[in-house]
Amino acid sequence: MKAEAVVRLSLPSEKFLEVFLEALEPEVKKPPTIRSKAKIEGKGKKLILRIESRDTTALRASINAYLRWINSMLDVLKVLGQ
Repeated sequence: MKAEAVVRLSLPSEKFLEVFLEALEPEVKKPPTIRSKAKIEGKGKKLILRIESRDTTALRASINAYLRWINSMLDVLKVLGQ
């Protein structure tokens, strides 16, 4: 079974979007597993994450991983006062 998801996140600014796209690029280019693949893009201040997986378990794991990375980046930017 194939599973897919699209996550759209509104970010505070286009500069944040650029930072997030650059930070997530290595994960998208070389995923930790072959069970899922992701694509990221930006439109305005929105980060769009598309994930395709072989099954729902792999999809859930990938979504959780990307959302944790994104949340960590937001936490770091808050600490830096951005």
